[in-house]
Parts: sequence; C-alpha cells; structure tokens
Amino acid sequence: MVPTSRVGPSVRPLTVGGVDPFDEPARYPLRIKGPQPPAQVVAMTAGGDLMLGRRVGAASARAGDVSRPLRAIGPRLKAPDLTVVNLESTLSTAGEPQQGGDSFAAPPGVVAGLRDVGIDVVSLANNHTGDFQRRALVETVRLVKAGGLQPVGAGSNLQEAARPVIVTRDGVRFGFLAFNAIGETPRATATTPGVVEVRMPPRTGPLNQGDLAAVTRAIRALKTSVDVVAVLPHWGQQYTHDPVPAQRAVAAALTTAGADLVIGGHPHWVQAVEFPAGKVVAHSLGNLVFDMDFAQQTREGVLLELTYWGKTLKAARLTPYVIGADFGPRVVTGTRAEQILADLRSAR
Repeated sequence: MVPTSRVGPSVRPLTVGGVDPFDEPARYPLRIKGPQPPAQVVAMTAGGDLMLGRRVGAASARAGDVSRPLRAIGPRLKAPDLTVVNLESTLSTAGEPQQGGDSFAAPPGVVAGLRDVGIDVVSLANNHTGDFQRRALVETVRLVKAGGLQPVGAGSNLQEAARPVIVTRDGVRFGFLAFNAIGETPRATATTPGVVEVRMPPRTGPLNQGDLAAVTRAIRALKTSVDVVAVLPHWGQQYTHDPVPAQRAVAAALTTAGADLVIGGHPHWVQAVEFPAGKVVAHSLGNLVFDMDFAQQTREGVLLELTYWGKTLKAARLTPYVIGADFGPRVVTGTRAEQILADLRSAR
C-alpha cells in the first residue's frame, strides 16, 4: 500500500466495500501508519457545455419543467460542495439573432433549475453569450446573478467581465476566471459589454500574446488571495478528440502562471485530460446538455469530479455519461463508459 500523502490526482485509488479513500478517508478500512487525512474533504465537479435553448428549451417547455434535462444527472451535480459548468445560452432575446438557427436563448426560468440541481458557477465566456447582441448579454449576466448563481467571463464592460469569482467551501478558497477564444460574442472593452477574449488558433487568428498576458496577470493576482485557481477557456476545434497545438501552449502558460485547473469547452467532443505537475488540464469535457443528436460523440461527455483534502487536490475522476433522446445526460458504466474514456485517453 502507498500512503495517501504520496498519491496525486492522476492515481485511481482502490475502493473497498464501496468506500473511496479520498472521499471518505475516515471510513476506509485499509490503513498504514502515516500522516492522517484532514477532517474536512471538499468536492468540486465540473461539467461541460450546457445549452438550454432551441430544441432542448422547446422540450422542457412542453414538459413544463425547465430542469428536465438535468433531472437524471442532478444528484451527481448536487452532491459536491461546488459545481461549475459552461452556460452556452443567453437568457434574453432583447436583440437580433446573430447566428441564425444557431442563436441559442433559454428562458430566464432555467436559472432556478440550475440552482436546484446544485450548479454554483457558470462561465459565460463563450461564442453564444452574444447571440442576441450586447443588451441580451448584459441581461443574461443580471439574470444569472439574480438567480443566485455566479457568472464569470462576461459583463457590461471589461472590468466586470474579467472580475474573478471567488467561492469558499469549508475554508478552501476557489477562484475562477474564464475566456472565449472562438469569437462571435463581442469582446468586452472598458466601455462596452462582452466577454474576456484570447485570440488564438484555430478560430480567432494567431495567438495574441497581449490577450494571453492579460489572463496570466489575472491568474497571478488571483493566486495571492485563493487556494485554487480554475481557468475556464472556450477554445479548440469542434468535432475532434485532439486538442490543437495552441491549446497545449496556452494551457502551459496558464498553469505556469499559477492555474491549478484548466477546464475547457467548445469542441463538443471529449478531449484529452492531462496532469502537468499535479495540476489538471481538461481540454474539453464534451456536451453536458445539447441537442446535437447527429453523432454519437456529441452525445457523450464526462464529469470532472475533484476531491480536495484541505487545499491539496487528491483525486480527479472522470465520470462518463450519454445524452438521451430527451436531451438529458445519464451516467453510463461498463463497455460504453470505457469507450468514452478510451477516446479521451487516445487523444493526441
């Protein structure tokens, strides 16, 4: 046996009698002499791209239940101390649609549904927050806050969009930053609404070092006041398991600056999860809720489930799920789960 003090997040522990040594250290039956685990264990879960408009919204409206797509997986989202997702829908249609049939707007009532299933933080730094122009973006930020969730990455100006979200759970301080690298949503400025943007391949040109430097400065500043820094980039190439080279280059810059977690979205497929120097880089967790039922891979995703002992990350688990005909994700096991994880692990 290996002492838990020598085990990091890339190791999968042995459960005994259904007890995980990281989640429930006091109940774990196998013990050796060594440092004792802390009394308090903090759990955080990250989910992928959550789109509650278009056919998803229509189905929920027919059912009279805005939380319907998340009912099955809801207990998994509510169980941890902290849950974060990428909300890829506006909550307002106050402007003109900018992307035709790919303009995503969900009813404002979905915020209560997200809160009910345990979601705490939502990234709005993506290429669909601006689907109904700037006024709708500002209204979306307001509605998310009014509903008791914490938005990150978007705002009425750059100062608000770049402001980190800080959440404390059992004495552990988590700080969140987010940026969009796909374009389409307006870039926030000192006087205009939008999202934090990092221009980079494959969608918004060559890597803009000034944009990246602004984010790394924000990471270093945030690191002085929190224990865990999580950066939520919206980046990469759609419909592939392989991150583009720029993702790895940017992820390296983020972790070097002090990011402990880099949790990406946008590709709509699961992509590589890496553990540089004990940190976690998840290039894409896939879709969490979406109406992309045209391919198997767009209906698959993983939850990233993290366990902290105090300020130390002890475990990082990937829990596969499949999105059903009702647009709701359901955890899978066995062969289907192994296939999803194999796709993720084989990413180049």
